[in-house]
Amino acid sequence: MAAALRATSSAISRAVTARTPPLMGGARWSSSSTWWGHVDPAPKDPILGVTEAFLADPSPNKVNVGVGAYRDDDGKPVVLNCVREAEARIAGNLNMEYLPMGGSNHMVEETLKLAYGEDSEFIKDKRIAAVQALSGTGACRLFADFQKRYQPESEIYIPVPTWANHHNIWRDANVSQKTYHYYHPESKGLDFSGMMDDIKNAPKGSFFLLHACAHNPTGVDPTEEEWKEISQLIKDKGHFPFFDMAYQGFASGDPEKDAKAIRIFLQDGHLLGISQSFAKNMGLYGQRVGCLSVLCEDDKQAVAVKTRLQQIARPMYSNPPVHGALLVSIILSDPDLKNMWLKEVKVMADRIIGMRTALRENIEKLGSPLSWEHITKQIGMFCYSGLAPEQVDRLTSQFHIYLTRNGRISMAGVTTKNVEYLANAIHEVSKS
Repeated sequence: MAAALRATSSAISRAVTARTPPLMGGARWSSSSTWWGHVDPAPKDPILGVTEAFLADPSPNKVNVGVGAYRDDDGKPVVLNCVREAEARIAGNLNMEYLPMGGSNHMVEETLKLAYGEDSEFIKDKRIAAVQALSGTGACRLFADFQKRYQPESEIYIPVPTWANHHNIWRDANVSQKTYHYYHPESKGLDFSGMMDDIKNAPKGSFFLLHACAHNPTGVDPTEEEWKEISQLIKDKGHFPFFDMAYQGFASGDPEKDAKAIRIFLQDGHLLGISQSFAKNMGLYGQRVGCLSVLCEDDKQAVAVKTRLQQIARPMYSNPPVHGALLVSIILSDPDLKNMWLKEVKVMADRIIGMRTALRENIEKLGSPLSWEHITKQIGMFCYSGLAPEQVDRLTSQFHIYLTRNGRISMAGVTTKNVEYLANAIHEVSKS
């Protein structure tokens, strides 16, 4: 019997070998050696590529205005004092148990107050389905998957330009994308008429992605009156507004002011969705703390939507991280720490605003015939400079200044020590 089995096994092996096509060099196919042979390297992320190039540059004069993270006037990362105090309070007192799939209820409740208002009727009536998310990126992705699952035929309208990852998020969720006019290159401001036309012409029931404040990458926000017109038209057309709010408090220094667009839409009776993040306004970049909320028709619908959001999260990551959520909940619920945070976020915003003024003044002082008022009209972390890709290339090659080729300048990278050098370089490359 054993001999027969060995003979049969040998025959099968010879047959398989005979059918296996040889590879180049005479080697034969092996599943383990070719499973990933067809995988090409992904293209480099344009922003991360800027940082890599900056780090590799030995020049003592190099400047990085590509990074999308706050820096102090010495160009150093900052940990807020309110965060340090919150960390001290939880040190040694935190177990490592899982949070629920929906995350920290305490953190979510405090986060909703920032977006919807401290005394919001929607919070009191339990009409908001909300879950903790992996910062703003995770919140957007959860919503994109929710949109695809429960409004499978809908399209998402995304502004031109926008944060590049928005396209990746809705693409990977298999949601059809369209774009709408937003930035006007000639005026370096809002293309309001183009935006309104696109909202008007979109099929009824479309989804619109809106930046609540400090539009990334342009720094161009609608005025309050423009937001009112946008809100009314979106409501008239039966569209669904989804706000990405990554910079609340960081834009103007006042979280209430930065939530004005959302409050206008709430007053107009919209059902809407919001992605919130604490990366920028609390400096919790690596903690990945965020929240996704969807305003529903009533409390019963809110329960249903929340359970479905949790169901989507389950195979993705199951449970969000606990440490950052605890920091946020402590800071927002403690009056002293919240007041400390409000002061610190205003300091960050004011430094950015101050650097905008300094950059514009330094360029104008050099006698540039161009208008640079857009630098101070725009708001938030980024300035859409209006520089062409070829001019950006010259900034890098001649002056060792690193930024993305669309001309987006991270104002967080501008300091009192480098603003004159940066202004001179911009003047030189924009002369002709």
